[in-house]
Amino acid sequence: MKKHTTVIDFFRQEWLLIASGVGLILTSLYTKRFPVYSIQELQVLFMLFVLFITINGLQQSGLILRIAKTVEQGKAIPLKLVLTTFFLSMLVTNDVALIVMVPLTMSLAVNRKDILVILEALAANGGSALTPFGNPQNLFIYWFYKIEPVTFVQTIASFSLASLIILSAISLFITTKGDIQKPVKPPKINRKAFAYAALLIIVLLTVLHILPVLSGIIVIIFALIFDPKALYIDYALLFSFFFLFGFTNNMQMIFAHKISHSGHIFLFSALASQVMSNVPATLLFAKFTSNWKALLWGVNAGGFGSLFGSLANLIAYKIYVKQEETNNTAVFTAKFLILSYIAFFVSIGLYFYLYRAEPLL
Repeated sequence: MKKHTTVIDFFRQEWLLIASGVGLILTSLYTKRFPVYSIQELQVLFMLFVLFITINGLQQSGLILRIAKTVEQGKAIPLKLVLTTFFLSMLVTNDVALIVMVPLTMSLAVNRKDILVILEALAANGGSALTPFGNPQNLFIYWFYKIEPVTFVQTIASFSLASLIILSAISLFITTKGDIQKPVKPPKINRKAFAYAALLIIVLLTVLHILPVLSGIIVIIFALIFDPKALYIDYALLFSFFFLFGFTNNMQMIFAHKISHSGHIFLFSALASQVMSNVPATLLFAKFTSNWKALLWGVNAGGFGSLFGSLANLIAYKIYVKQEETNNTAVFTAKFLILSYIAFFVSIGLYFYLYRAEPLL
């Protein structure tokens, strides 16, 4: 019976890996060919690999948790949680920001934790959208379309700024009660933290095309020699990307069609994200369009809404409901979906307001 539960847990946790692998096999059988992987796609996989190692090393060093712990003291706890999650997600991805911030929030001696966790999930999706390395779909779009950093940020800045303003405003109206003034022993920082901070700079410069792609090898060498535990990353997610690249290549062969109208690209990618998550939606629609701006907006807006819209949503949700003190899963789910879909529709309205003058194609 225990083995059966383990298998169920594996399918539940690694649904993206399984679905992408099955999709690759089925489409390869249909097209009677193995997909062709481009140099850009292999580079994205490599950059994700070294980025995951670096961030994992930073997490284990205690540096990220040390920074996050500072929000426990003083007033305006909800606002500080939102701002910390928002800006942290820009550098270490939305997933990692929530892995750090949600458990920290659950450990606070305050009420309204359900609302705080939901706001953090929204902040992580909104903040990570601003940078090419904030989330996996951004990194892929940035590399696949060869976008200049300034152009990338300018295109999505309105989305992130609106998220920041609205979430910050909401957090000001959230009142928390409890003993938040108790002294907290700050976590120890491993000396490797400074090395990983320097490695993170190297990785970010590589993502921005300032350093060559092979510069990332430094991260792998450092981890192999000095910190093998940093290599224990989410390989399932990496293989999911590998399978998805092949799946979307096969899909392009099957349909061989281009979608040109920006409004359609935005809506299709945003709606598809609600079912299949925004990462696979990005990889799929990128094969059919050259309009990266609409796609960038669509998949980041699609991160809001359903629990499947973004892997970050699932991370925040799972961490919260697994807590022993959580006994209102249905209520929390309803609150999460209501607030997240409000953010989803606001994002849609903002996009069509900003691009309302764009001609129909």
